Amino acid sequence: MGSERQLLECIDISSPDVKSLALQLRKACLETGFFYVINHGIGEAFMEEVFNQTRKFFKLPLEEKTKVLQDKRNRGYTPYSEEKLDPVKQIAGDSKEGYYIGLEIPETDPRANEPYQGPNQWPSPELLPGWRQTMEKYFQEVENLSRRLIKLIAISLDLDETFFDKPGMFDHPMALLRLLHYPAGVTNPEKGEFGAGAHSDYGMLTLLATDSVPGLQICKEKDAKQQVWEDLQPIKGAFIVNLGDMLERWTNNLYRSTLHRVLNHGEERYSIPFFMEPNFDCIVECLPTCCSPSNPPKYPPIKSGDHLTYRYQITHKGLDANAKESVPQPVH
Repeated sequence: MGSERQLLECIDISSPDVKSLALQLRKACLETGFFYVINHGIGEAFMEEVFNQTRKFFKLPLEEKTKVLQDKRNRGYTPYSEEKLDPVKQIAGDSKEGYYIGLEIPETDPRANEPYQGPNQWPSPELLPGWRQTMEKYFQEVENLSRRLIKLIAISLDLDETFFDKPGMFDHPMALLRLLHYPAGVTNPEKGEFGAGAHSDYGMLTLLATDSVPGLQICKEKDAKQQVWEDLQPIKGAFIVNLGDMLERWTNNLYRSTLHRVLNHGEERYSIPFFMEPNFDCIVECLPTCCSPSNPPKYPPIKSGDHLTYRYQITHKGLDANAKESVPQPVH
């Protein structure tokens, strides 16, 4: 574990010393935007059950998986090559298949009319008994952990720990769980082949659970002409956490949203990212502790949902690829 800890901070979130945790988190956010979280309270036995249920779904016949194909709410199954995260360098879509799960909101709830909200699609309980219950429980556990980390982020930015608890920010988040399966093939980046193309995450915060199979890489300097890619090794029982573009924007580029990608090395790999995003209508604008007269805001305010919608449209075939860009460019 020593070499991994040198590459990334390893944050023991069970520590009662909140100030030290916030300082450690700030260091990670300034340097790489990636860190490990350990002793988070989600039991290893339950995590293994989540991965077992994930494997069961992806082993279903394609006919069954496509019965729950991704819908307009961005819920359900995404086939191989459906997503192309690095359109410039990739010759084909990502060599992975996935499944999106959001917060379950019934059609009768007025909130179901909001973008990216509503009921999920679920595989047949006859085929996968207990599957839905496992995923809903995991969703709740990892959402709670995300909220703990968001409080630490606020403290690390010299804000009150309840800063992001204000009404309209995270009281109805666009949170998404994604199950991912990478096949046992080999991808060659020199030929434009990737398990997941190089990208930075779009939103606020991503919590990644992964099996023991390596494949994830990060590039600390995304604007470098010669990109250097470093392997991130999984740590048993730990989450790999990374920041998204929305938080980089919120902090006026102080905190980093780092490029990452996945290479397939000939062994099946499963990973489960959880994306914690603000409310659709939350206005993302420079935080008060991240600007000054000598460092004015680099970006104009933007609605969280507009930012995410544009990014989804670029990379997903199943969404409207003809929509015009709605994300203002940085002010130079």
